[in-house]
Amino acid sequence: FFHPHPANPHSSTSRGLGDVYKRQMHDISKSSDTFFLGHPKGLVTLFLTEMWERMSFYGMRGLLVLFMTREVTEGGMNLNAPEAMAIYGIYGASVYFLCVPGGWIADKIFGAQRTVLYGAIIITIGHYVLAIPYDKTFFLGLVLVSIGTGLLKPNISTIVGQLYKPGDVRIDSGYTIFYMSINIGSMLGFLVCGYLGEKVGWHWGFGAAGVGMTFGVLQYLFSKNSLGEAGKNPNLAPTEDKSKYMNIFKYSAIAIFLLIISGFVGLWTVDPQLLNQLTVYLILIVAISYFIYLFFFAGLGNDEIENIKMLLLLFFGAVLFWAGFDQGGSSLNLFAKDYTDLFIFGWEMPATFLQVANPLMVVIFAPFFAAFWIYLGKKNLDPDTPQKFALGCFLMAIGFLVIIFGVEAAMQNEKAGIQFLLITYLFHTLGELCLSPVGLSATAKYSPIKYRGQMMGIWFLSSSLAAGLAGLLASKSFEAGIASMPDLFMQIIIALFVVGVLLLISNRFVKATEIKEGN
Repeated sequence: FFHPHPANPHSSTSRGLGDVYKRQMHDISKSSDTFFLGHPKGLVTLFLTEMWERMSFYGMRGLLVLFMTREVTEGGMNLNAPEAMAIYGIYGASVYFLCVPGGWIADKIFGAQRTVLYGAIIITIGHYVLAIPYDKTFFLGLVLVSIGTGLLKPNISTIVGQLYKPGDVRIDSGYTIFYMSINIGSMLGFLVCGYLGEKVGWHWGFGAAGVGMTFGVLQYLFSKNSLGEAGKNPNLAPTEDKSKYMNIFKYSAIAIFLLIISGFVGLWTVDPQLLNQLTVYLILIVAISYFIYLFFFAGLGNDEIENIKMLLLLFFGAVLFWAGFDQGGSSLNLFAKDYTDLFIFGWEMPATFLQVANPLMVVIFAPFFAAFWIYLGKKNLDPDTPQKFALGCFLMAIGFLVIIFGVEAAMQNEKAGIQFLLITYLFHTLGELCLSPVGLSATAKYSPIKYRGQMMGIWFLSSSLAAGLAGLLASKSFEAGIASMPDLFMQIIIALFVVGVLLLISNRFVKATEIKEGN
């Protein structure tokens, strides 16, 4: 099983786990790192930084497909749905794909704390560029936000894990609280940026995302001392030469800059749908290659190899889950805009408001999940990580089953009621709480120390692959209008069920051990 302790209550290592837990909680209560809801003070800094970054990211992202598919007379770009969703998929894939080099940069050059700051500044600039009403600056802004998010996203999550000592029973709960910040931020983004974008002007919404990110940068600058040594320095081996990595970084940055400028001045163009497919293939090749490297060439010990096996299983489970989940910002978002009755008391609310349901539900349910995992842990009944992942996949499948009925209602009556989307988002949210914070925690606990930042990047690479795959799926969902949706969603349901079953039985073959400093 994936627990660091044997499940047999009669074994010498598992006997007295309740007493061990009580001693740990007693030590924690006496320590000085219980400032924020019983958690380290640095969690406040990371909580607020992530909240503002997610406000800007999701607020802007919620507008992307709607903006690109609206006619020019409505202030949009007048792209067809498959093309817009392909661009959406490329953007989402790029954001998370860049988490891999972002983790490497923190590990080898700047450390996680400085890398987070640099990423936040680049994101802020990108959102202000998006606020400029010009097509080319729109794509330039997307590139900047992608690069900045790749620097910030994996490393802020890594710092969360480093706030806790090895074996600290609060870590899963800490990640769940941290996950609340993501959803509070996204809720603000959908409400503020969504309203301004749909009701005032698309670029007003993009500009509001920049203002939110500015608050995030300032907050991080003024309070980052609370992080202490967590993520402050690179994870370099004594024999590694930092200057070599700095040269690689400099030359790569120059090459990326020249590529961006050449595209901006029109020296090259691409077909979005073809590029989306190529992006998915590229990310898949990178992921497989990296895991092959870890298994055969990284010089890992037997326990570390077992951990990598588990993280590989979680990787593919997360890909399928997020490919389904990401339909919320693409196909389901367009379904909400064009095929859902959005009138409430005579007022037509923005379609992006429906996306508030997911983060709001996370904020409501996350504390209960955090407390529930701790309660089960005290009794040594906490489900294994793959079991939580499997439950997340099953809940996601139920959500897609609900929306199939909603699509059929829309085809019969021209518009579907909002209840179909709300119930779908409820099941997707419950699945998300079983999978996402647990996945972050597992990556922090089970990754080899010298590859910790890169493995957090690999975790987000699963989201990158999922985003690219989601773009392909969303394009297919509108090939023949909404009539294409039921069959496609049924295929997703079957795939989720199969993966969930495989995750349930996988713990018979793989065992993982928490990696501690000094191992």
